[in-house]
Amino acid sequence: MLNQFSFYEFFAGAGMARAGLGGGWRCEFANDFDGKKGLTYQANWGTAGELSVGDIRGLTIDRLSGVADLAWGSFPCQDLSLAGGGAGLRGERSGTFYPFWDLMNGLIADGRGPKIIALENVCGTLTSHGGKDFTAICDTFSEAGYRCGALVIDAALFLPHSRPRLFVVGIRNDVIVNPSHISPGPTLPFHTKGLENAYHRLSSRTQSNWLWWNLPAPPLRTSVFADLIEENPVDVAWHTANQTQKLLSMMSPLHIAKVEAAKRAERRIVGGVYKRTRIEAGKRVVRAEVRFDDVAGCLRTPNGGSSRQTILVVDGDTIRSRLISTRETARLMGLDETYRLPRSYNEAYHLTGDGVAVPVVRFLAHYLFEPLLKGDPTSGEISADDHKEVASLGD
Repeated sequence: MLNQFSFYEFFAGAGMARAGLGGGWRCEFANDFDGKKGLTYQANWGTAGELSVGDIRGLTIDRLSGVADLAWGSFPCQDLSLAGGGAGLRGERSGTFYPFWDLMNGLIADGRGPKIIALENVCGTLTSHGGKDFTAICDTFSEAGYRCGALVIDAALFLPHSRPRLFVVGIRNDVIVNPSHISPGPTLPFHTKGLENAYHRLSSRTQSNWLWWNLPAPPLRTSVFADLIEENPVDVAWHTANQTQKLLSMMSPLHIAKVEAAKRAERRIVGGVYKRTRIEAGKRVVRAEVRFDDVAGCLRTPNGGSSRQTILVVDGDTIRSRLISTRETARLMGLDETYRLPRSYNEAYHLTGDGVAVPVVRFLAHYLFEPLLKGDPTSGEISADDHKEVASLGD
């Protein structure tokens, strides 16, 4: 049945979480501060009025209509990223986590607390400030009356795109959780050693509200990076032979060896190239570094062009190169061919690089969110013994 579940989408970008949730979900409200992303959101999802463009700090709960089953928040990662400035939750951007929770607390006080609250961010969240930022996030769930657990899911399980991300999923205390959805301890691939270490840094009180979410492993991915490549992209051009040779000349002997091995692969193979500054013999050297594991490197938002991914297509002795196209970045995020991208290359790359992989959201919705909500008793009745039994599984 369409629109069986409802949700709020915060830090919505252009609605990639919405794409992942799918047609069984109805968006009650969406918010992002970026007006350009807002235009793309409306180009893909219409102008029914659910989108509010502006700083989350200016929102109040009267703007949020209805009662949502799920509140999704992909709050900014820059201050939590290992490549960022290290400000963590005290940072200007990642610190918007707290205004988000002010809204959640307001909804709870108004009797409209979402049954599920899900957060998405970079895995650096686990170790930011020695783990204190992750602890603060989990403490916030616990103090608000939610049990929570976390999963590390790499988009590479579903797409030829290396993109590990942290998902913290909280369930309201009065919602019964089927024991089959919880494991008595961490299990791979979604509970990494880093996540397990972060859990051990939590307070005993927060640990008592922790759930090791139990999800099945997805089927083996069958697509490779080369499957997503356009022969005639409209927004980028293939490099000249001299430009490709210059790119190769920036590689270290180790990466040149990778290219030579790819030439002997007896199939067309596509590698992702990033330029990185390395220290060699005491000097800073810009190197082009390639990976040929049939998976693209993690898309990142471009700053001055340095983080745009270049592709290297090797087919025997024929080697071609160019910037990755925006449609290719959309495919790497799991967006379908009808998804409308901004005309500007930089805007489209920024949008996809900032987003959440669509199949990962669908996986969470299918195997966790929807079963949890379908099992939620409409009366909300739950005994103290039932609550203790469910909570004890996180001990």
